[in-house]
Amino acid sequence: MPDTPTPAPPPPTPTNLSISQNGTHTPLLVSSIALLTSNTSKRIFLLGPSHHLYLPTLALPLPSLKSYSTPLGPLPLDTPTLSALRSTHEFSDLPLSADEAEHSLEMHLPYIHHLIAQSSSAKLVPILVGSTSPSTERKYGTLLAPYIADPENIFIISSDFCHWGLRFQYTYYLPSSTSTTSTSDISKGITLHPKTHKSPPTNPPIHESIATVDQACISAIETGSHESFLKVLKETGNTVCGRHPIGVIMAGLEILREKEGKEQKGEKSEDEEGGEGIKGRFKFVRYERSSDVERVGDSSVSYASAFAVL
Repeated sequence: MPDTPTPAPPPPTPTNLSISQNGTHTPLLVSSIALLTSNTSKRIFLLGPSHHLYLPTLALPLPSLKSYSTPLGPLPLDTPTLSALRSTHEFSDLPLSADEAEHSLEMHLPYIHHLIAQSSSAKLVPILVGSTSPSTERKYGTLLAPYIADPENIFIISSDFCHWGLRFQYTYYLPSSTSTTSTSDISKGITLHPKTHKSPPTNPPIHESIATVDQACISAIETGSHESFLKVLKETGNTVCGRHPIGVIMAGLEILREKEGKEQKGEKSEDEEGGEGIKGRFKFVRYERSSDVERVGDSSVSYASAFAVL
């Protein structure tokens, strides 16, 4: 893999799954990876969205690869687990050029290397997720469910949230007349155009509208319902670049709840008394944006981090 940034993160704390941003916002990326550690962990699954290669499914590193290079040293791949996944014939091979170019995986590698060096001898299982359909996400969620349930595994899901601006071809805006407290109204926004919206909207400011749309996605993810997340994405068009890996993991968690015969609300985790969330569902702990958009010509990228325990 190409060279990557090298700031050292703080010592991490434990959990099983984490949604972590895949851009360049280092403090939030560090806080996301810092949610994860376990001395008993043997594998770290890293799922990221494909930015350079069109994929209708999921892809794995080439069988010849035994490790990824990082500025901190080599990061070993879990070749037996990758071979087991490859033997299902459900995964494509990830061409080396696309593997080297994919920042959604690359950005996490130095932090994962630090995590392994500090607390375990775990190995990496990288999976690139393409433009998957809802049924495909459920299919791979089913396939990965046993790995998600394994307490010796950690999952990191790489994603930014809203990419807002003309350069992202996304300028969705919720006017003040729209009830932002009602999920039924989240789809009643408008698309801002520089020619027709020369004066910047202020009621609310654009950045507050962006936050509202992001919060709708965050709330949907926290429900644990794959369908609810897909619904909000459809209604708002929010440009969550990791929506497909998030969808795969949400589908896998739903499969586990169905298999165990649990109610949709799930069970409380040991940490819930401290406000840490519900077992098997993501709890968001941080949200930021690269800037506060005020004019149609401005742009920003949103970042969020979350975790879940099983």
